[in-house]
Amino acid sequence: MIIGIGVDVVDVERFGRQLERTPGLRERLFVPAERGLNTNSLAARFAAKEAVAKVLGAPAGMNWQDCWIGLDESGPTVQVKGTVAAVAQSKGVKRWHLSMSHDGGISTAMVVAEG
Repeated sequence: MIIGIGVDVVDVERFGRQLERTPGLRERLFVPAERGLNTNSLAARFAAKEAVAKVLGAPAGMNWQDCWIGLDESGPTVQVKGTVAAVAQSKGVKRWHLSMSHDGGISTAMVVAEG
């Protein structure tokens, strides 16, 4: 059963400028394993985190460190803990599906939560 679907797009150039202008933003939005990635990859991961938030109804108090994008043999995966895991569990989410892409200066992500 599908619990929710979230989609988000990010303008890569604008996102890169925001990372440069705002000290600490990279550390606030991304876990250590994500921080060294290029701007295209960071923008796609941010879009994925936003898509996760949309699936969960954008809960107040969501900690960006409680959601990150990992990689396994089949591609990118949504990983959650803490605040995000608690909301996901309360909604019955048992599995995440994620697709990310970037082209033409835009990064996009689609997340499906399955129960």
